[in-house]
Amino acid sequence: MKRILISLLTLLTLTGTLRAQLLWKIEGNKLGSPSYVMGTYHLAKVAFVDSVPGLRDALAASEQVYGELDMQALLSNPDLAVQMQQYMMLPEGTTLDGLLTAQQLQRLNEFLRTHMGTDLENPMLAQLKQMKPAALQQQLTVLLCLKLEQGFNPQEQFDTYFQKVAVEQHKAVGGLEQPDFQFNLLFNQASLERQVEQLMCLVDDADYTQQMLQRIIQAFYAQDMQALWQLNNEKRHNQCDSTPAEEEALIYNRNANWAEALPGIMEQKSTFVAVGALHLPGPRGLLQLLRDKGYTVTPVTAGR
Repeated sequence: MKRILISLLTLLTLTGTLRAQLLWKIEGNKLGSPSYVMGTYHLAKVAFVDSVPGLRDALAASEQVYGELDMQALLSNPDLAVQMQQYMMLPEGTTLDGLLTAQQLQRLNEFLRTHMGTDLENPMLAQLKQMKPAALQQQLTVLLCLKLEQGFNPQEQFDTYFQKVAVEQHKAVGGLEQPDFQFNLLFNQASLERQVEQLMCLVDDADYTQQMLQRIIQAFYAQDMQALWQLNNEKRHNQCDSTPAEEEALIYNRNANWAEALPGIMEQKSTFVAVGALHLPGPRGLLQLLRDKGYTVTPVTAGR
């Protein structure tokens, strides 16, 4: 479930309580002007930007925008698109129906018929058989979200909006990670056996996944950090929970890498940073790591 939650929440404050806050100002420690960090959720609608106090002002005041990836470069570079496709696909000679047991394949086809009206026997879905289980799980999660989120457009995601605006305003855009690092993390980090296990968690309990997505969406739009924090820590106490090693790879190791990279980036130019909000909270969250480096990190409210 943590892979679905790879974008959520904000931070525990210094006193250990949660605030309803997505946008934070970073000041001090050699910075000539403030920078900002925004917690995003990749299944949120772009229109939500107008619901975050101070967001447009912070974006306008920043000289450059950084995301987890430089999405503009990714979308405009055909070679990177091909590379991503290669990471998402199974090795030559391997197919999804060869990885799954007969029972697992039956359950997957039942899921597809319920939510897509057809299954893997349809030649039009032949490409799905070539996908790694993690890639297919990602696509099916978006499918479930589309049924919940009226008006959500996968081609116009909330977490890519900021880079798009930066390009329109002729500002610099950058990424905290290289594409091949993130592709490998998402589609190669777990063994194919583990990927199958997690895919079947989605297939076998789609109702739970939809309910979780609905709760996340509602809490994110409400900027209810307490609810998001609780959802992030909700456990099913079975193989569907992320392992500690998976959480380290997906969240905490990346937080540490970004905290090392950001000081040099922010010293060059005032920077608007937009990353999955799950990376922000807690003692090993990005905000606390920046505080540990001597920065003052405070919530942005309207008019600040």
